[in-house]
Amino acid sequence: MKLLLTSGGVTNPTIRAALTDLLGKPIEECHALCVPTAQWGHPMCGPASVRGLLAAEPSFRHLTGLGWASLGALELTALPSIGRERWEPWVRGADVLLVDGGDATYLGHWLRKSGLADLFPSLPDTVWVGVSAGSMVMTPRIGDLFVEWAGAPDDRTLGVVEFSIFPHLDAFPTNTLEAAERWAADIGGPAYAIDEQTAIRVVDGHAEVVSEGRWFQLTR
Repeated sequence: MKLLLTSGGVTNPTIRAALTDLLGKPIEECHALCVPTAQWGHPMCGPASVRGLLAAEPSFRHLTGLGWASLGALELTALPSIGRERWEPWVRGADVLLVDGGDATYLGHWLRKSGLADLFPSLPDTVWVGVSAGSMVMTPRIGDLFVEWAGAPDDRTLGVVEFSIFPHLDAFPTNTLEAAERWAADIGGPAYAIDEQTAIRVVDGHAEVVSEGRWFQLTR
């Protein structure tokens, strides 16, 4: 699987060019499935924000509103009840998975429980575009600062990549570089702080920052 791990989505031409390169064809020719699941685990999200994602409303113009050839929904909490033989062809038929933010531990739980995480190694050409928690879920840990789901046993996530991500740098009063540095000290492993104009592209385990904004490699 090819990864484009963002804080705020495809927000500028540099990130869009990276996405097009990963897809291997124009966005307008690609079939997308969006994953809203992380939103259910975060107290700031709910039916209205999920509706905005699925309807590609203006606030989601940097993800579901990019102009995909088709756009469908993949709700992970439903997958265990319908059987893998039904939903796996949907995933394999998609060019890209658009994975929105919310709580990364909740998302990680349902990626495992649904069986989708087990499918990752057999999807070498599928592109994963993460926003916020949709990116953080691919890391080893997110830090206690970002755990909002009451059912989370700890801050661990999937560990598909070897680094952690502090998103939304400068986007909120609490998301300062100083706060990111304190967070990174607790994480203890490789970590980046990225703003809304930054993404991390990962192909075959190689990570590359693509940005028109501010980002910092906090630990190596």
